[in-house]
Amino acid sequence: MAAPVNTFKAALKHGNIQIGCWAGFGDAYATEITATAGFDWLLIDGEHAPNDLRSISAQVQVISASASHPIIRLPEGGDAPIKQALDIGAQTLLIPMVESADQARAHARSMRYPPEGVRGSGAALARATLFSQITEYVETANDQVCLLVQLESRAGLAALDEILTLDGIDGVFIGPSDLAVDMGYPGNTEAPEVQAAIKDALTRIAASGKAAGCLAVDDAAAKRYLDWGAQFLAVGIDVLMLANAARAKMAHWKKATT
Repeated sequence: MAAPVNTFKAALKHGNIQIGCWAGFGDAYATEITATAGFDWLLIDGEHAPNDLRSISAQVQVISASASHPIIRLPEGGDAPIKQALDIGAQTLLIPMVESADQARAHARSMRYPPEGVRGSGAALARATLFSQITEYVETANDQVCLLVQLESRAGLAALDEILTLDGIDGVFIGPSDLAVDMGYPGNTEAPEVQAAIKDALTRIAASGKAAGCLAVDDAAAKRYLDWGAQFLAVGIDVLMLANAARAKMAHWKKATT
């Protein structure tokens, strides 16, 4: 039995738009609720959300039972965290703060078994193989893993052209928030200079044949990023959805009772 087909990776290869949502609660029950919405993918955030390997593993399980594809954003790259994320059954990883082709190349090698990479071969006891039920996992997993690298600084954008030439990189995600901070516009992703940088990056990524990705919680910005070439796009963050809905509800009733 071979490794499962990575449907998200296949969709990117076919040029299909993939609409996703951030899962930031650090809780499988909340993520399971979001998974009922039918997003193409859900991003389990291990960088800024209160997640650890066990909470991420639980969320991978509940998402896998839905129509959505689980993507894990790790706090950072490296052989050990990438290996653990893949062993719990994830096939697609987003690695933040990539600023050079050497970093991207190292992440690609961490994703794959030798000779293409350096991933340790211990998945026989892991969820990735359904606990040794997928007997040909090691021989076939390299073709099904999907690496998305996140560029969110001027240094990252300067390295973009070289990164786009690398094998083993399936998509490049532009992080608007950190990019705005790095460019001197903290909290203002709509600054003209920041938007120009995002447009240039998304356009170049899309033209390269790799998948371009971005995040926008504002629908107008999301539409703009699609027009600029984004193929996998996060259009919401579950934490903000709840916060905004709760605040709007209370504002309505405060006004109605005063």
